[in-house]
Amino acid sequence: MVVLRIRNAHKRKYALICLCIVGFIMYRYLGMPAGGRRMSRKVGLSANSSQFTLEGQPFTILGGSIHYFRVPRAYWRDRLMKMKACGINTLTTYVPWSLHQPERKVFNFHTQLDLEAYISLAAELGLWVILRPGPYISSELDLGGLPSWLLRDGSMRLRTTYPGFTQAVNTFFDKLIPKVVRLQFKKGGPIIAVQVENGYGSFAKDESYMLFIKEALQSRGISELLLTSDDHNTLKSGGVDGAIRSVKLQKLNQRDIQDLNAIQPNSPAMVMDYWTGWYDVWGDLHHVLPPEDMVSTVREILRRGMSVNLYMFHGGSSFGFMSGALADPSYKALVPSYDYDAPLSEAGEYTPKYHLLRDLLSRYNRGESFPDMPALHYREAYEPAIMYQHLSLWDALSFTEGPFKSPKPVNMESLPVNNGNGQSYGYTLYETTITSGGLLKSGDHVRDRALVFVNRSYIGLFKRQSVELAVPDGKGRRTLSLLVENCGRVHQGRDLDKQHKGLVGDILLNNMPLRDFTIYSLDMKPSFIDSLYQAPWKTLPETPSFPGFFMGRLFAYGYPSDTFVKLPGWEKGVVFINGLNLGRYWSIGPQQALYLPSPFLNSGINQVQLCTNQHFFFFFFFFFITNDKIDTALIAEC
Repeated sequence: MVVLRIRNAHKRKYALICLCIVGFIMYRYLGMPAGGRRMSRKVGLSANSSQFTLEGQPFTILGGSIHYFRVPRAYWRDRLMKMKACGINTLTTYVPWSLHQPERKVFNFHTQLDLEAYISLAAELGLWVILRPGPYISSELDLGGLPSWLLRDGSMRLRTTYPGFTQAVNTFFDKLIPKVVRLQFKKGGPIIAVQVENGYGSFAKDESYMLFIKEALQSRGISELLLTSDDHNTLKSGGVDGAIRSVKLQKLNQRDIQDLNAIQPNSPAMVMDYWTGWYDVWGDLHHVLPPEDMVSTVREILRRGMSVNLYMFHGGSSFGFMSGALADPSYKALVPSYDYDAPLSEAGEYTPKYHLLRDLLSRYNRGESFPDMPALHYREAYEPAIMYQHLSLWDALSFTEGPFKSPKPVNMESLPVNNGNGQSYGYTLYETTITSGGLLKSGDHVRDRALVFVNRSYIGLFKRQSVELAVPDGKGRRTLSLLVENCGRVHQGRDLDKQHKGLVGDILLNNMPLRDFTIYSLDMKPSFIDSLYQAPWKTLPETPSFPGFFMGRLFAYGYPSDTFVKLPGWEKGVVFINGLNLGRYWSIGPQQALYLPSPFLNSGINQVQLCTNQHFFFFFFFFFITNDKIDTALIAEC
C-alpha cells in the first residue's frame, strides 16, 4: 500500500485541483461513444477510401432510425437504450419542418420537439448521430414533412429554387441549424454526418436545388460529412457534388451495389435506408417482412463491408393527423400506427427481429459485450370507457374560429385562420342554401371525403371514387352542408404542389355551381378540444346524432400503464385522451387499435373524447393489452 501524505495546506489544495482535472478527463474519456475515445476530433467521419473512417480509424456505421416526434419524450431514453443494447452505434433521425414551424412566424423546439435534448441524450448513451434535416423528409408524414402554409402561394413549386420556397427554407434553417451546429462531432458532439434533402432523384425538377440545400447547410455552420440517399435507379439525379451517395432498398441486388459503385468508385458503400418492414394504409393488408429475411439481408450487407441504417429500428406512432398518404395508383391514406414491423414494436417491445439482429451484431462485433436489454414497461388492460355525454357537431360550431363567408368554395390552406396561415389538418364544414333537389356533382373537387347533409340530415358521402349524389326534393330554402375531411396529404411523388384539401373547386347542383358559402374550420387543435368543455354537452341519448363528439372517462389506479384502445362497432373518427389526439380510427382496418402510452394518462380520472363522423353501434370502447396492434387483420408480406 502506498500512502501519500501532504502536510502543507497549500500543496493539498493543488493536489485537489489536479485530482479534479484528472477526474474530468476520465469522465470525458469514458463518456464518449464507443470508438470515440482518444480522438482529436479534427477530421470526423471521412469517405476518402473504400471504407468510412472516423478520425482516421476504420468505422462501420450500424445505424437505426428512431424519430423523436413519434415517441413520447418520457420514452426517448428507453427506446435509445434498447437500440444501444442491440449493438447499434448510430442514431438517425429526420427533422419535421411542419411540426417545428406550424405557422410562418411560430417555431416550436420545446418539450416533445426538443431536438437538442434528443441529440444530447443520444450522446449521453454513447450513440453517434446522422441528422436528416430535410427540408423535405418524406417519412410518411403529411406533405412529406413540409408545412401546409406553403401551399397558400398559388404559384408555389415545392422542392425547387422557386423564391417563395427557398425564402421559407432559409427562414427555417436560420432557426434550426444554429441549434445543431454545436452538436457536431468536431465541436465535441455526436453528429458525424448530415443528409442533404431526401430521395431527390425521384423528384428532380430543378438541377440547382440540391446545390442550394447543400450551401444552405454549410453556410450556417454544418461542417461534417454530407450524404444523399436515393433508390438505386435515381442515384445520379439525386446527388450533389461534395456529398457521398447512399442507397435505399429492402432486397439486396448485385445491380444496386454496381450502380452505387459505378457512380462513386473507391468510396464507402452505405445502405442509408434498409427497410425493416413497411407502412400500412387504410383498407389494405398489414405489411410484414419475415425476421429471417431481414437478418439475412443485413448479414449480407455487412459481409460486403458496407455500412447500413435500419429504417426503422423503432417506428413509434404518427399521433394526431401526422400521417401522409399515397396517390399512386389511387389515393390511400396511411394509418396512425408507424409500427413498421420494426425490430422494436410500436409500444417498445422486443420482437423476434430484435433478438436475431442482436445475435448477428454480437457476432459481427466479435463477441463484444452489449449493454443489458432494458426491462419492458408494464402494460395494463383497463375497464371499458363508457360514453356518457354527447355533443352534436352543430352545437360545437360556435367554438370554431370564424365562420367565414365566401362566394366560392375555399380550400383549407387558403382559409383566413391561424394568423393567416390557413388550416393544416382536420375537417372543414361548407354550408350553402339550396332551393331544389336534383343531382349533386363533386367534379372530383372533394379532398378527401365529404359527408353531405340537407337541413342537418345525412344524405350521402362524396369520396374520390364517388362523385355524384342525389339530393331529395323539398320545399323552400334548405341548408346544404358538406363536412370535408382531410385524410392526409400525399408524402411523396411529383404532385406535392397539388395537395390542397377541403373543397378545391366548384360543386354542381343540376350542373350549376353552388355559391355563397359559410365555412367553418374544424382543425381539432388542442385549444379547440379544450374549449369544448364549455359546450352544451347533453346526456347521451338513445339514438345520438352524428357527426358529433362523445365524452367518457377512464380511471387509472396508481401509476398509469401502457395500453391500447379498441373501438368495437365504431366506424370512423378520432380519439382524444386528456385533449391529446391519438389519431384516427376506421373499421376498415388493417389497424384495429390505437397505442396509448402511459405518459398520456393521469393517475385517477382521464377524459376521453371521440369525434365520430360516421355511424356507430355501441357507446363504449376497450383499453386492453396486446402484442399485435393490428389484431386479426389480414397480413401481407413485404
